[in-house]
Amino acid sequence: MPSAPQPLRARKLRRAEASSSVAQFAKRTADAPARALEYPDRGVEAMTPEHWNAEVDCTQSLRSHYAHRDDVYVGSELTMYWLEGDEERWVQPDVFAAFGPSRDQQRTVWKSWEEGKFADFVLEVASRGTHRRDLVEKHALYESLGVTEYWQHDPTGKYLPPRLLGHRLNPAGAYVPVPLETRPDGTRRGESTVLSLHLCLDAGRLRLYDPATGKFLLTNQDKDRIIEDRERMIQELQRRLADR
Repeated sequence: MPSAPQPLRARKLRRAEASSSVAQFAKRTADAPARALEYPDRGVEAMTPEHWNAEVDCTQSLRSHYAHRDDVYVGSELTMYWLEGDEERWVQPDVFAAFGPSRDQQRTVWKSWEEGKFADFVLEVASRGTHRRDLVEKHALYESLGVTEYWQHDPTGKYLPPRLLGHRLNPAGAYVPVPLETRPDGTRRGESTVLSLHLCLDAGRLRLYDPATGKFLLTNQDKDRIIEDRERMIQELQRRLADR
């Protein structure tokens, strides 16, 4: 009957051999090229249609509002890095605006040390998976990064006690609540001094109001509706002319 194989025993390295192995490893490590940091785009999809619609409405309204300025960048879900040399320090605001950086520069990510700043305005839209982090972690993060205004909106009314919250840095660099008022028409609104606009809840929908014009900024839905109404008017006029 063949004998059972004997277990292998680890051979203890002599001190000289161990020192040689450590030296060889250190040399290989020193000779290896430093790993190039990637700063990847860490895209995350919006959680709900309501979340997505609120983001798109606000982003497109701001882009249209500042279309005449090439020194205002409005972004949405863009991966933003704030510490050079650390690719793990990143965040993705739902909507942000930065005054100063070029609007037309092509970007896949935002590197604060190249742009010269982080953001002046941030809006986070509350969802089931993000609202707790928005209230605590991101509040502290944006405050530490010097984001002048940090706003939060809950399009469903499920996650934030008030559906609209605003915070602004005081002279000491700490966030204080932005006062909100209820207008006679029932809208709830607060002033953004950064944007020179009012953020309003109009029947639960977040809209941006321009006090300089006395009008709400148009969203893509508003523009589509205007185009549809205009086309219907043209068709009706053509029908009436044809009936004469």
